[in-house]
Amino acid sequence: MIDAITKTLLDNTQANLVGRVFRPDVAGPSVVRIQAGRVIDISAAYPTVRDLCETAQPVDALRAADGEVIGSAIDILSNTPVEGRDPSRPHFLAPVDLQALKAAGVTFVVSMLERVIEEKIRGDAAAAGGMRARIASLVGDDIRNLKPGSPEAAKLKEALIEAGAWSQYLEVGIGPDAEIFTKGQPFSAVGTGVDIGVHPASTWNNPEPEVVLVVSSLGRIVGATLGNDVNLRDVEGRSALLLGKAKDNNGACAIGPFIRLFDADFNIDDVRQLELSLRVDGPEGFEMKGRSSMSEISRDPEDLVAQAINAHHRYPDGLVLFLGTMFAPVQDRDEPGRGFTHRTGDIVTISAPELGALVNHVRATDRAAPWVFGVSDLMRNLAARKLLPTTLKP
Repeated sequence: MIDAITKTLLDNTQANLVGRVFRPDVAGPSVVRIQAGRVIDISAAYPTVRDLCETAQPVDALRAADGEVIGSAIDILSNTPVEGRDPSRPHFLAPVDLQALKAAGVTFVVSMLERVIEEKIRGDAAAAGGMRARIASLVGDDIRNLKPGSPEAAKLKEALIEAGAWSQYLEVGIGPDAEIFTKGQPFSAVGTGVDIGVHPASTWNNPEPEVVLVVSSLGRIVGATLGNDVNLRDVEGRSALLLGKAKDNNGACAIGPFIRLFDADFNIDDVRQLELSLRVDGPEGFEMKGRSSMSEISRDPEDLVAQAINAHHRYPDGLVLFLGTMFAPVQDRDEPGRGFTHRTGDIVTISAPELGALVNHVRATDRAAPWVFGVSDLMRNLAARKLLPTTLKP
């Protein structure tokens, strides 16, 4: 089943869409252009998405690249889910490859306060309600309009320290420095239609619907896509030093369905106004809906990119940057007061009309498809296909 929002995006002839497809006939991935519903392999011109994003004008490079039509987008999307997949036919992958997978945390007030709650109760979901009320009474509603790093933010910090309520999450939420962390290793992201992984030891976790920016090695933002920064709330709540265990797991980084490159019709100003929708459909009939409005982000997306890549942090293959989420579910699923947590079989849909829909099924991390095709496999595959030229088109 293809989400209607993705179908509508595919019908948008103004959208410049980049994807990656695994082709069984060449035993490896190909960079593709999605045009008029067709999927066109442009790997002969740009063997990696990284190479395309490093060009001076990625949109012009995408449009000019010659390629081979390998099928319709709908047919290939239909073959992408693991269950029922025909292994002899192509399927979509995450639309990024060699880029570093980075993420910005606590960039929205709502989710920032939830991180504070997790820390204060040490990941005990049953204690969340009482702590939520106490934190809200201390910080008040004005915190939503507070500019990180401002004198007003510094005064609030002093007041919270005096009240014994300061937190490392407030430090990165309203202080001058953003939280930028590594979500996963390059090439480890999964795409739409496949499993996302939740560690079976976790009893309090949630999806995190986010906009993901695609950034060149020069720090230039070239496009955007959707992401699910799957999070283990109980693990991170026990200690922020467990962030890697909470965030970097098998299948826990989902990106897709496509990259939409910036052009005259879609740019960073459009990203600033994006409205993301979230839907979780559980196998027992449970339903949860949520939203994340980019207009409510505390730090500007360009500022977050500048903090991620600069003279002190270089990424020669570029990076993708999750921008954070305002979604922090408090809806009870099982016992009253314990809030939401995933179950195996949940279907998570993150969507925005401008970017399509990222749809994934929840599995335990040890039962989701393992990551087995790495960068070394990619290099060998591209070499065998004679797609590793010493120079690329400008």
